[in-house]
Amino acid sequence: MGRANRTRRGSRTPRAARLGPRDVLHVGSAGLRSRPVRVVLSALGIAIGIATMIAVVGISASSQAQLLRQLDALGTNMLVAKPGEGMFSGEKVRLPKDAVGMVGRIAGVEDVGATGDLPHSVRRSQKIPEDETGGIAVKAATEGMLDVLRGATATGTWLNAANGRYPSVVLGHVTAARLGITGAGQQVWIDNRYFTVVGILGPLPLAPEIERAALVGWEAAQQLLGFDGHPTAVYERSTDASVASVQKLLAPTIDPRSPHNVAVGDPSSALRAKAATEGAFSSLLLGLGAIALLVGGVGVANTMIISVLERRHEIGLRRSLGATRGQIRIQFVTESLMLSGLGGLAGVALGAAATAAYAYVAALPWVVPSWAVGGGFGATLVIGTVAGLYPAVRASRLSPTLALQA
Repeated sequence: MGRANRTRRGSRTPRAARLGPRDVLHVGSAGLRSRPVRVVLSALGIAIGIATMIAVVGISASSQAQLLRQLDALGTNMLVAKPGEGMFSGEKVRLPKDAVGMVGRIAGVEDVGATGDLPHSVRRSQKIPEDETGGIAVKAATEGMLDVLRGATATGTWLNAANGRYPSVVLGHVTAARLGITGAGQQVWIDNRYFTVVGILGPLPLAPEIERAALVGWEAAQQLLGFDGHPTAVYERSTDASVASVQKLLAPTIDPRSPHNVAVGDPSSALRAKAATEGAFSSLLLGLGAIALLVGGVGVANTMIISVLERRHEIGLRRSLGATRGQIRIQFVTESLMLSGLGGLAGVALGAAATAAYAYVAALPWVVPSWAVGGGFGATLVIGTVAGLYPAVRASRLSPTLALQA
């Protein structure tokens, strides 16, 4: 009985030692520690791919955030009414002279202003040829225009009841740059007379036509420049809750008989569309980043295959000492994951740094979406797993005897 028990106990198959998480990390990092140069070069492909993807997404998100900030500051509650074309004549119709007053009586409207186009050019001096206009328009403007546009003067003052009656002019910032005007007090030539510049406007993203115009007071335009008093654009700012209702009432209020002759536009729609489509053209760069990431994965797989060939003795020795095929597979898959993970971390850091540099230069908010960071790093782990599977399986199938003889 005792001999049978001893025989039964002696015939038991020895069990392989289990590898804990710490042991797996130790054996998995052994190959990386022994070949640091190869590890850096292999991880570089992964890093370039992830950095490209993070940078593209980050730059796009930063630009979109800037546009949304502009929309929040400028508001989306401004509408512009302009003359349309007559239904039968096809000619431009004229808005009534009291259009500003009528629009101001619409419920929900807070500020109203208007401009009127003038058939004159503005030049730096009378010595400049008349045909050299620089693409600058001359417009009459009401006193309430600046409030409607939520604009500000970069220097000087805006048109008011005092200076709006005299030959004074406010320049858009693009106009001032083209004319070489740097501050208030200088003069420009309009319709055979000098007008004194009383102010220069700051940027107006919702009204680029004002940025490229020279604005004269409404009364001065009628007395000095032959303006007939009919506005060519009426700007209004309403409460956020009443934008839709005001938009419906604007044309019938300005021209009750022929509301179809009035065209109503939303200047902020262009910024909203740009914000919504920001990053649409980055798909190509994302594709290039994905290709770079794929190439990096191929590089990792190639590195792991070479590592298996170079470490045949190590594999044979570990198998001879009792390591199972599963443990060999775990070792090489872990090594591949660590190699890809290092590349992924470096890529995320490089991509975030590139986004920060671009945002700093372009004066944009620095935005790197968390989903891009998590998705990019997760992609590296998937690629690392896939890239390490074949080398791991190949290593686990090596015969210990043949591996030690090689």
